[in-house]
Amino acid sequence: MTWNTANTMDLRLEFIHLALQEGANRRELCRRFGISPKTAYKWLERYAVQGEEGLQDRSRRPHHSPNHSSDHLEKLVVDLRHAHPCWGGRKIRQRLEDLGQNELPHAATVTHILRRHGLITPEASEQHTPWKRFEHEEPNALWQIDFKGNFETLHATCYPLTLLDDHSRFNLILAACARPNHDTVQAALTTTFERYGLPRRINADNGPPWGSPKQPTQSITKLTMWLIRLGIQVSHSQPAHPQTNGKIERFHRTLKAEVLNSNHFNDLPAAQIAFDRWRHIYNMERPHEGIQLRTPMTRYRPSPFTFPRILPPVEYLPGDVVIKVGWEGMFKFQNRPIKVSSALRNELIAIRPIVGMDGVFNVFYCRQKILKIDLRAATNSA
Repeated sequence: MTWNTANTMDLRLEFIHLALQEGANRRELCRRFGISPKTAYKWLERYAVQGEEGLQDRSRRPHHSPNHSSDHLEKLVVDLRHAHPCWGGRKIRQRLEDLGQNELPHAATVTHILRRHGLITPEASEQHTPWKRFEHEEPNALWQIDFKGNFETLHATCYPLTLLDDHSRFNLILAACARPNHDTVQAALTTTFERYGLPRRINADNGPPWGSPKQPTQSITKLTMWLIRLGIQVSHSQPAHPQTNGKIERFHRTLKAEVLNSNHFNDLPAAQIAFDRWRHIYNMERPHEGIQLRTPMTRYRPSPFTFPRILPPVEYLPGDVVIKVGWEGMFKFQNRPIKVSSALRNELIAIRPIVGMDGVFNVFYCRQKILKIDLRAATNSA
């Protein structure tokens, strides 16, 4: 995997933080990031001595800073707010602490400094309300994926593709795409799987390319089939309830406020440069209030499940009834015609009886249940 020279420093920092986590498999990380172990250990040694400066090709910053006066500290607060206009007092204070500033005032004092400089309004304070969400207990248990609508550049329409880890809020994909289709998403996911490994589950909405709004109970597409073959469970938000993919919806609001609202782009490469710059800030600098003002990088670690070069075969249990799906996603079971997704045409599916429920069966594609057949009823359900 080649590295884009525009974000080489960001990738080095990302590698270092992942490699320093307890239990990290550094050899596997080297393979995923496409670097030699010799280079990796050189960066680790430099980082241990010099911090981030040791990763630069040419160091420009001093290793130590003198004590700052209160006036200088106030300037740091104001400068950080100008650099990140959507950050409030708590985020700014936490970021300054992460940067090694000592004797910092309370977050409320930082907020007061912002108000005194006219950088935060009462209206903005009223709109900010804490929001607590359920989260999975460890990274890679669930990823949330979606497109952030679209917007126009001077030369093309941009469809931002986003992917977020539920536990850590770590942003895995932020891509300026020309089309919101199967090939675009599969290519982006392939690169991501190669670097971070495979999650246990991915959640998406019911729209293409990962679902069908006309058949939300049978959302099997070529893309979801590929994910299922990889051993990833695919789930979908409830129809008309986008809050079930809530963390990525919140991420989209932040992306809009901090990037999209304040920029106009010439083309897709220009948008991608801005996305890459902001992704680094979001993952490694911006304190996140949903995770106790920590940064997503501090809570994320790569998955131990490696992306396979060859898809594993479709296999079922010995007692399953295995049937090949026909045209238009139709098959027959006990003389009853049954419809599944047309994407499954010519694929093998398995019908498995539910113990203790005569006449009721689950239908599987690989390890994922896609349908329930109740021969006692007129219709089937997902």
